[in-house]
Amino acid sequence: MKKRLAALFCATLAASMILVGCQASKGLETDNLKITQYKGVEVSAADKPEKVTDDDVEQYIQSQLTSSATTTEVTDRAAQKGDTVNIDYVGTMDGQEFDGGSAQGVSLELGSGRMIEGFEDSIVGHNVGETFVWDGKFPDDYQSTDLAGKACQFTITVNSISEQNVPELTDEWVANNSKKSKTVKEYKKEVKKTLTDQKQEDYDSTLKSEAWQAVVDNTTVQKYSKEQQEKIDEMKNSLIDSYKSYAQSQGTDYETYITSSGQYTVESFEQKVEEAAQESEKQTMIAEAIADKEKIKLDDKTYKKMLKEYAKTYGFEDGDAMEKAYSKDTLKEAMLTDLVKDWLVDNCIQKTDN
Repeated sequence: MKKRLAALFCATLAASMILVGCQASKGLETDNLKITQYKGVEVSAADKPEKVTDDDVEQYIQSQLTSSATTTEVTDRAAQKGDTVNIDYVGTMDGQEFDGGSAQGVSLELGSGRMIEGFEDSIVGHNVGETFVWDGKFPDDYQSTDLAGKACQFTITVNSISEQNVPELTDEWVANNSKKSKTVKEYKKEVKKTLTDQKQEDYDSTLKSEAWQAVVDNTTVQKYSKEQQEKIDEMKNSLIDSYKSYAQSQGTDYETYITSSGQYTVESFEQKVEEAAQESEKQTMIAEAIADKEKIKLDDKTYKKMLKEYAKTYGFEDGDAMEKAYSKDTLKEAMLTDLVKDWLVDNCIQKTDN
């Protein structure tokens, strides 16, 4: 009897889970478009953000120190690994110069591995103004088959030597290079938070992109309103005009520029442009439809907050500068779409292979 009750309970539970799954699955339809599913849409499970390690912090800090390094010309010693040298060289085989084997005024970091094996090492120990001959050999798998595996000689002249001075991580450096921290300890905490936030943003971005694309794929535009078609035409004409202007700046005409690659005719290119404009309007329609259905609002407070974030992300001095570059309507469309994408992430289902 107990087994029968247990089996009945499991069956009932399974049925309730199926019903919950059906309720979570939700679409909508308007006069203009049909979304078969947007709530509870399935996306591939994204890997959770990995924990930021001390090594991650140290590597980031080292990259920041290196980026603020200064360069000093060296005149009192010979070249050593890690230096950057300016050189002239002439390459020969059997006493004859070969194509591509000579150059002047080349800047080369010793140890970078840019040149064939042994070339950079041969410069180590030589001073500014010295000219010497290095006997070398091209590797057997060298990209030029005419040179691969062959012996060669390079006459190398050292024009100058410079070294990179990477600063030490000190409280003074931190104070001059961070807007938030004053000490090394504070800076390491700041970096750890920055890297943690970045990992979380990458995770959120992946989910947001997948959820949004799933909804776009689930959507069919049934028709465009007169206003929507006007927006599509305006976008298409604006894009075409930008190509015409670019073609003119390159000293050619629009048709020649479009057809020069052999990939498009003017007609097929403009069809692609129209499809891109339609896709853009489709996504705006999706965002507006879901926002209306789920009561997602872009109020003034949210607009101002997002405008500040947008300005920072896209390199504008402030929100006012961004509003001068883009109309408020365009910005509000983008912001509403982002709010809808966030909502979709909160309501999506991450599926696993198991």
